[in-house]
Amino acid sequence: MPDYPIRIFSGSANRSLAEEMAAILKQDLGDCTTTHLADSEIHVQIHELVRGDDIFFIQPCCAPVNDNLMELLLYIDAFRRASVHSITLVVPYFPYGRQERMAVGREAISARVAARMIEMLGASRLIYVDIHAEATQGFFDIPVDPLSAREVLAAHFSADPKFRDAVVVSPDVGRAKVASRFAETLRLPLVLMHKRREGFDSVRTTHVVGDIKDKIPIVIDDLIAGGSILTQLEGLIEAGARPEIYLAITHPVLLPTALERLDKLDYIKQLVVTNTIPVPPEKQHPKVVVKSIAPLLADTVYRIWTRRSISPLLQRPHDAIEPPLLRIARQGAIDLDYHTN
Repeated sequence: MPDYPIRIFSGSANRSLAEEMAAILKQDLGDCTTTHLADSEIHVQIHELVRGDDIFFIQPCCAPVNDNLMELLLYIDAFRRASVHSITLVVPYFPYGRQERMAVGREAISARVAARMIEMLGASRLIYVDIHAEATQGFFDIPVDPLSAREVLAAHFSADPKFRDAVVVSPDVGRAKVASRFAETLRLPLVLMHKRREGFDSVRTTHVVGDIKDKIPIVIDDLIAGGSILTQLEGLIEAGARPEIYLAITHPVLLPTALERLDKLDYIKQLVVTNTIPVPPEKQHPKVVVKSIAPLLADTVYRIWTRRSISPLLQRPHDAIEPPLLRIARQGAIDLDYHTN
């Protein structure tokens, strides 16, 4: 039995994800408010007694990135001043994840700046999903749980027999390791693409390594923003792939240019994403399929709260309704409704 009660709070970035997680855990979301003042400042307040509690705060830092990051930082300070026992941040989409190194001279390593602010304000632990560069976890001295949506996305394709004749495609050499794991999960061959960037938002495929002739490509990546990845996929068809390409991408940033490219490119049949980032009506598209990451995150939260290992989460698929550990709890082995006042 945990020594401290669990409390789940949510920022304003993706409340629907937080509500889904709370429902799986049979917990109510904590009462807190975020107010955007007339002068563009942000004010946050917690309306419940949380002294001595284990806090899990859910806030992906998606657009508007700086507002959501600032809101996250303010809540860390508010919880710390309220004398909580611990603050675990559930940040499915980590801010500035693509700025994790100096690509040229005299530029900031922005991901490290974000990490330092989170740590210095008093966060106890961090959970994120499919960050752009795995080395980012080295920016933290606090425990970090780097989750992957690999199993969530793979379940979508493994359920359809037509993908038995597919191949998993890495869009570049940098994603080869992730793509290899995804291919192992689906038990499919791996194909690598080599790309050349021809502009800020334009890339071209120069080489395709692997047998892709008459195969259905499943392209895996961590995020889709402007959709530059879509422009390079024609190279797969030129290499002999079937003109039906599927994408499995964790974070649906989905800028307007990406949606325009989805409309224009007929050979792209489906874009499978997760709800680490909310997909509002203006970003919804007939080709976009959203899978829920909530069971994975809820199971992780539960394991951390009950002081259990999260390693098994990286080695098995997740039940879309109820993760196995939570099912055990509902059978009476563990009391999910443990509270002390």
